[in-house]
This record gives sequence, structure tokens and C-alpha cells, in this order.
Amino acid sequence: MIRDVGAMTTQGDRTALRTAVVMTLGLLLGGCMVKETKPLPKLNAVQAQQQIPDEQLLDVAVREFDPGVPEDLKEDEEALAKKRIYPDVRRAESRLIPLNLRETLEGTGHWGPVRVVPASVQFVDVIVTGRIVESTGTQLTLEVSAADSTGRVWLDRKRYESEADIGSYKTDAALRARDPFQNVYSAIANDLLAARRQLAAADLVDIRRITSLRFAEDLAPEALGGYLARESGGLIRVSRLPAVGDPTLARIEQIRARDAAVIDTMDGYYGSFSERLSDSYDGWRRTSYDAIEKEDKARSQARTRTVLGAAAVLASIFVSGQCAPTDYDCRRIESAARTAGAAGGVAAVLSGIRKFSDAKVAAQEVKELALSFQGEAEAQVVELEGRTLRLSGTAEEQYREWRRLLGGIYREESGSVVAAPAPAP
Repeated sequence: MIRDVGAMTTQGDRTALRTAVVMTLGLLLGGCMVKETKPLPKLNAVQAQQQIPDEQLLDVAVREFDPGVPEDLKEDEEALAKKRIYPDVRRAESRLIPLNLRETLEGTGHWGPVRVVPASVQFVDVIVTGRIVESTGTQLTLEVSAADSTGRVWLDRKRYESEADIGSYKTDAALRARDPFQNVYSAIANDLLAARRQLAAADLVDIRRITSLRFAEDLAPEALGGYLARESGGLIRVSRLPAVGDPTLARIEQIRARDAAVIDTMDGYYGSFSERLSDSYDGWRRTSYDAIEKEDKARSQARTRTVLGAAAVLASIFVSGQCAPTDYDCRRIESAARTAGAAGGVAAVLSGIRKFSDAKVAAQEVKELALSFQGEAEAQVVELEGRTLRLSGTAEEQYREWRRLLGGIYREESGSVVAAPAPAP
């Protein structure tokens, strides 16, 4: 009976050893599996089902976004690259992303003119601002705010984020048909629509009136500075209306039409900027998506192989012997298992180290792609009203100069005569 029990124990030990080897191999192989990425469900912007009266159609200005380059890292290219932030690319995206949002808003039929503008543009019914939190070929995260000309806040630094829809990367036609991050733009458009729907028709008319009076007040405060009131909460309301046919207001409305034409022209240049960079930017995003996926996969496999490999080595060294001293067959199996476990573990560790190397190569590939894109993302120089504008940091200064010139145009056309506000009838 004692011999039979010993034989049963030996047989159990052999089975346990085989099971341990199989489980270790299974873990090593299983750690290399990567979950398949599937196309995202599509979110579409809500479309207008009926025509909206002109007096209720609000104009929208989407300002250039903040590129989101950390101030404390802006001179440290290596640190920025580790965060996948390439300043020149971000500066280009600060214009390209608003253009994508503009196209989405225009396509819904819920709004009046939608334009991309510099940050100094002020007198528009609704102004949208934003900051790029993260932007790569795989992920887009934005922080968006919006307010109307009365000071009413529609969105307060609301965060929008989405992974890329890989369906858009499959072909050039698919990429042209739908942006990989269209879900983000659709979500913003739907939230803006929800905010507008909370307002009555009279509120929409009031917003448009206040926009016009704010422009007039800024241009000719002496003549038209008494029609608006500021409440303690920061909201602006109409305190009284100009007389019907007021000649001063009529002249200012003509100047405002010129200002709108300038803004339209600038918006057109933003569009040209986007068209010029479209192919290279789309190619950069698609290729960087592949590179980032490869980098993340390499890092994941490296961690798995290194940890499990080290565990296998330790297990092969420190596992206690389970065979009887006289059971030579069991001891040979045990020794072979130890050797196989150690060899397999070392191989897994070395494989993990190689994967870390692959990850670094993939990261460098992303950086090189960004650098190649930066060469095509240079500022565009344009001529506007006989003046040179650059769609970069100087666009702000140039538009401010244009606004200062408007005051001179008003004084010239009015003969330097300042009219007193006419009382409402």
C-alpha cells in the first residue's frame, strides 16, 4: 500500500509539473494578444427640419483654438515629444479644428453665417472658443466654451473627447468623406443647438439686436453709447432703441457690412489654408495612428514579456522539489522543467527588451512624421484691403489694426460730426 501511494504521488507530481509548464507558456503567449479595434458608432449632428426665420438665425464665430502647448514645456522639444505634442502641428490644428467645426455647424442648417476668425473678433451673435487638450492620430480631446453677445454662457469649458474612428482611415475616399473625429464635432454642434433651443424666439431677436448695438457703441460711443445696460451679473440688455431711420446708426451699419466682408475674406483664407494642408495633414494623422498603435502594442508586449519572463525564471529557480529521492524519472522531468522555464523566461525578458526598442523606434517615427508636417504648416501671407496679413500670431494684430481703421472710416464718412442719441419714439 505504501509503494502504491508513493507511485500515485509521483504521478501527481509529474502532472503538476506539466501543468505548470503549460500554464506558463499560455501566459506568455496570451500576454502578446492585442484586442482588436473596431469602428466607432457614428454620431451625427442634428439637422434642421424646417426653415428658420432670418431674424432668428444667429451668426457664429469660431475663434482660433488655443494650441494647448504647456507653457513650462514650450522650449523642451524632447519633453513635448514624449507627450506627443509638436508645437507647429498644434498651431496648424488650432485653425484646422475650428474649420471642421464650422463645416459641421454650417451643414445643420440651424445657423446664419459661420466663420473661423482670430481671437480679436468680438461682435458676433455667438462666439465659440476652445483649447486642444490632446490631439494625435488616435485621440482628440477638446475643451470648448461658447457665449452669445448678451454675455449668456452656452458652454463653459466643456470637454469633448473621442478615439479615432478607424473606418475613416481605411481609404482616401473614406477619410475625405468623414473626419476620424467627426463624433467630437457633432457632439459640440448638438450641444450648441440644445443651448439655442432653450431660448425663446424673442431672445434670439434680442441677441441679434444687441450684437448690432455693441458694434455701434464700440465704434461711436459718443453717439450710440446709451442704448445698452450692463447688469450686475454681466449680462447685457437693451435699455432703449435708436430712432427708426437714425442716420448715424445707418452709417455704422454700412461700416459693419464692410467689417463682415473683411471677416468673410479672412474666413476664406482659413479655408484655403485647410485645403492646402488637407492631404498632408490627413496622411500624417493616418500614418501616425498606425505608428502610435504599433508603439502602444510594442510597449504592452514588452511589459508582459518582461514581467512573465522574470516570473518564469524565478519560478524555475525557487520551486521546491516534489520528487522522491529514488524516483529518477520524476527528477529528470523536474530538471527539464526547471531548465525550460529558465530558458523560456530569459527568452521572454530579452523579447520584452526588444519590444521596448521597437516602441522607441515607433515613437521616433511619430516625431519624424510631425516634423515633416510642420514644414508644410507654415503661416500663409495674404493681402487684405491693401494690407499684409499673416494667418499666424500676427493675424490678431492685423485685425486689431483693421478695427482701429474702422473708427477713422466712420469719422471720415460722418464729417467728424458726432450726433446725439435720438430718443426712442
